[in-house]
Amino acid sequence: MNFASTLKAVGTTALIALFVIGCASAPTQEMADARQALQAAESADAPTHAPANFKSARELLAEAERAISDGDYDAARADAIATRKAAVAARNIALAIGAAEKALDEADAHGFQWRDSRKLLDKARAAAEQGDEVTAIQLANEARAQGELAQDQYYLEQAKAMLEEAGTYQPRMSAAEQAKYRDAMAAVRQGKGWRAHDLAKTLMSTLDTSEPLAVDSYEVVRGDSLWGISGRAVIYNNPYYWPMIFKANAALIEDADLIYPGQGLDIPRGYGGGEADAAVNHARTRGAWSLGTTEASDRAYLGH
Repeated sequence: MNFASTLKAVGTTALIALFVIGCASAPTQEMADARQALQAAESADAPTHAPANFKSARELLAEAERAISDGDYDAARADAIATRKAAVAARNIALAIGAAEKALDEADAHGFQWRDSRKLLDKARAAAEQGDEVTAIQLANEARAQGELAQDQYYLEQAKAMLEEAGTYQPRMSAAEQAKYRDAMAAVRQGKGWRAHDLAKTLMSTLDTSEPLAVDSYEVVRGDSLWGISGRAVIYNNPYYWPMIFKANAALIEDADLIYPGQGLDIPRGYGGGEADAAVNHARTRGAWSLGTTEASDRAYLGH
């Protein structure tokens, strides 16, 4: 073999040696990725919410570290990659279950909870115990969605109450407030609780409610009573004045204890002190009553 051939052979051998060394180098980046993924999973409370996947990730990392100590870099690299995969799954499960728990807890705090939401979350936890990432996340997301819908319903009811009050001040509203009121009412009709609540809250924060507006008429809604209507700030702000409403609408109301949604009631204004005193006296001394009949005391008050 001549010198040139010898040099060529040596060079080829050196290149092969460098290639082998490169392939057998320590999996530094893979180990760093594995440790970072495991730390992220722990920060998401994976030990609690995804114990099976988190335990698997920790065990795989320990195997990778032992393989590095033994100089088996190929095995260490494979274990590090598997560690990262298990840790990412644990974090995904933990985030999904954590979000579901938060949504359901907030719905509970508002008193608006769907009947089967907690059962879904329990099933998600059971799947997580088995390391079933797909099922755990799917069930947790369903539970979270139900919790958020329940919260939306709560805010929808809150918005309705605020807008009912705001509606009595419409004559005072500026053009911008009128627009906000219409937008909020539209959100209510569309069932968008959070949006309706935000709009209604913003409206109420700017609306002048220093003095209630007195109205001359009122349309009965479900759940109303003369007592409750009279106690409204825009009516008399005194429930004991209800007999005056009864008297002004005697042609429409047969029984003072029985009024119906949709009835339009006249609200007397300009009454004297004597009329108010007589109404309060009757409200306080009326006596026993029953639905469907006009009590004798009511007939006496009406002058019949």
